[in-house]
Amino acid sequence: MSHHSPAPSTAPSKRPKDPVDAVPPVGRLAVLSLQHVLAFYAGAVVVPLVIAQGLHLDTATTIHLINADLLTCGIATIIQSAGLGRHIGVRLPLIQGVTFTAVSPLIAIGLAATGGQGGTQGLAAMYGSIIAAGLITFLAAPYFARLLRFFPPVVTGTLLTIMGTTLMSVSANDIVSWGAQAAPGQDAAALTLRGLAYALATITVIVVVQRVFKGFMSTIAVLLGLVGATAVAAALGDTDFSGVGSAAPIGLTTPFYFGIPEFTLTGIISMVIVMAVTAVETTGDVFATGEVVGRRITPRHIAAALRADGLSTLLGGVLNSFPYTCFAQNVGLVRLTRVKSRWVVTAAGVIMIILGVLPKAGAIVAAIPTPVIGGASLAMFASVAVVGIQTLGKVDMRDNRNAVIVSTSMGLALLVTFKPDLAAAMPSWLAILFGSGVTLGSITAIVLNIVFFHLGGGRSDDVTVVGGRPVELRQVGEMDRKAFVETFRDLHVGVDWPAERAWERRPFATTADLRHAFEEAVLTAPPQQQEELIAAYEPITDLVLSPSPETQAGLDTAGLALGSFDDAERAELEALSRAYEERFGRPLVMCLTHVTDRRELMARGWQRVEASAAREFSTALGEIIDIADSRFEARVADANPVRSAWARTFEKLE
Repeated sequence: MSHHSPAPSTAPSKRPKDPVDAVPPVGRLAVLSLQHVLAFYAGAVVVPLVIAQGLHLDTATTIHLINADLLTCGIATIIQSAGLGRHIGVRLPLIQGVTFTAVSPLIAIGLAATGGQGGTQGLAAMYGSIIAAGLITFLAAPYFARLLRFFPPVVTGTLLTIMGTTLMSVSANDIVSWGAQAAPGQDAAALTLRGLAYALATITVIVVVQRVFKGFMSTIAVLLGLVGATAVAAALGDTDFSGVGSAAPIGLTTPFYFGIPEFTLTGIISMVIVMAVTAVETTGDVFATGEVVGRRITPRHIAAALRADGLSTLLGGVLNSFPYTCFAQNVGLVRLTRVKSRWVVTAAGVIMIILGVLPKAGAIVAAIPTPVIGGASLAMFASVAVVGIQTLGKVDMRDNRNAVIVSTSMGLALLVTFKPDLAAAMPSWLAILFGSGVTLGSITAIVLNIVFFHLGGGRSDDVTVVGGRPVELRQVGEMDRKAFVETFRDLHVGVDWPAERAWERRPFATTADLRHAFEEAVLTAPPQQQEELIAAYEPITDLVLSPSPETQAGLDTAGLALGSFDDAERAELEALSRAYEERFGRPLVMCLTHVTDRRELMARGWQRVEASAAREFSTALGEIIDIADSRFEARVADANPVRSAWARTFEKLE
């Protein structure tokens, strides 16, 4: 065994840092961070602008709100991406920004506090509600994170697709904004066409840069598109930099600038509802980012992200800002540029803080024409939709329930997106739901998933799908041997005897009994059969490194989330696989359900190389059982949370 022992000790020193934790060189870091800020800026300032208009605030107050927003956005982004302590911040490349869902409720709270008059007198009640909602979100984060079983790929994929498609309407409004704001005597059609030309120019630069260049240049395609189109607009006289000269040199907000917060019950309830909705959006953004950077998202990640949301929102109430959530357009930017470092986003947070205290710097960014920003955001939102479509590709659409969840959620989300005036016809408490296609579509997907797959009664005993139709546990028990084996042979690779032995254990009183039948079939088989079963599986190297679609089709969802391996990681994984096969004479089989990233995959592999022969034989069998169990769980629809929890408790007592 001595000739294998150096591998585990030397491998960690050669292992490159995870791309999420890697810090680019200073120059590259600055440029990539600036790109994130430019992509984010328009969305960051629009909320304080709309709220200021709704509350009839003067220009000086509006500028103060924008500065406070940028300052707090920067702090919130650093908390989320760099992390604060062990349990606050998801430590992924996620930008924090003001949630659009809060706009209408905040205006309503401010107007209610002033008898409909508006003005700065209503801000105290607004900030009191924000502080209370932030604190409640922080405390409730771990409980919400436990609901991840209600976010299977059909929900997360639908949520991400909705985010990308519905947010494109924001880009479209930016692109045509010049024509919509035409002054009397101006040719609105000509202005619209000019704005469209700038947007198309931005998109063209982004596409050409990504097609022609590789490496660093391709990662700043969005920045080059923004700068190039803005330069053309400046040459043609369509960019106004006059705001730079009139902006103050320093503009720093102070805590409770507008007075001591006031806490009203109705205001707090409204903002808690808003934060519950944004928790769903944050969950979707975290899942999307996990898909892009190759991290499997766990309840711990969601809890950390939501704690950061809660803390940032509380901080927003103190620093005269607003509620915070993850920004989808920057998720799209990570997908578009393939730059996974969270420190790029952290540096973007630093730039936002600088913009928040230097109004002149912010005025330079604000001079970018709105249609140019619309063109760049269109490309990024489309990238978010692509991530959603990729996720939905893992869903069995032959099951009509999944098709209904996706189609209904998408339909309602686009209804609200295409007809935004629907919210105006709703009561104020319902306007929150109908005020955003992302909100309505996401909640619809979650509720329908619970109705179809988690509520008792009806078809709650469905355990699999045969020919596109759900099959109940009773029907599974009535199958003949051939039909049973045909239905469940894909739980194991290359052999039918586990399904045949499980069939002999009929009848099955519960889905747990059916699962146990497959587990015991493997564990009680003769050692020679067990060894043949292990040998039938693809080594983990072939699965995660092969570019072949046929090979990738055998990789479970958890494995797909590992992302792509760089050359050094590929070399180490291949060395690990060879060392294991030389030692034990069988392929390295590994269930990836509980592997969160590539580093853990490597570490677990080297530990197994060093294990004793007897222990590793048991471990390999356990991995086979875990893979089958993961595939079984993906098919089971008897999942009433309360009943299942009690059932598992009693099973442990048997």
